[in-house]
Amino acid sequence: MSEHVHDENCNHDHEDQVFIITDADGNEHEMVMVYTFESEEQVYAVLLDKNNPEEDGVIFRIEEEGEEAFLESIEDEDEWNRVVAVYNQIAAEESENV
Repeated sequence: MSEHVHDENCNHDHEDQVFIITDADGNEHEMVMVYTFESEEQVYAVLLDKNNPEEDGVIFRIEEEGEEAFLESIEDEDEWNRVVAVYNQIAAEESENV
């Protein structure tokens, strides 16, 4: 499994990738990608609200077409449950290492 946390410990330069996400109520949020991980050969991204980083993150599937990448909501309940379980395991392991 490949994990990457985008923080001050990254070993490469990058600017924050900001995405505009519209919630179920139609409100737009500026979201920043803070973490990526793989599960079953699919890459997922964790995004936090740029203006309220203390809120829970949101997980999206990263889809690629050619050289373009885009975020896709996870609609399948089984996939969602699997991805959340993987992310929770990663988060628990990281908190043990802190």
